[in-house]
Amino acid sequence: MTLPPEEADEPPPEPRPYLTAGHDGAVAVPDGTGVSGLRPYLLTAGRVEPVDQTLEIEAQVVTTEFGAASYGQLAFEARDIVSLCATTLSIAEVAAKLRLHIGVARVLVADLAALGYLVVRRPSFPLSQDPNLIERVIRGLEAIR
Repeated sequence: MTLPPEEADEPPPEPRPYLTAGHDGAVAVPDGTGVSGLRPYLLTAGRVEPVDQTLEIEAQVVTTEFGAASYGQLAFEARDIVSLCATTLSIAEVAAKLRLHIGVARVLVADLAALGYLVVRRPSFPLSQDPNLIERVIRGLEAIR
């Protein structure tokens, strides 16, 4: 494919202008959010489904003795989750308190449970059918804000 003569003399557009010499490397980040600048897939190594795909967001999670004893050996988000779950919380509450996407929280909690750092207690009846519980969860999540 040949270009018309008037376009052949022009240099091609810069595909990545941020690589030019005048760029200082700074990246614009929205301010005032307080949310981590990390992409969610970095926290889960690109996984979007937890090892236990039946894990509900209303499932209750609590730290095991092994998890508490291993606290110092865990990496950042895992340490935060294990610390936070010293008291029983739902996966939705973990996500809200740590300002994580709910899918990321599910993956991380499932990983920690599979390794024995957390215990997951599943609801014994279909909670999605209980409007009172749903309202309590919504009020609780709003209170966290």
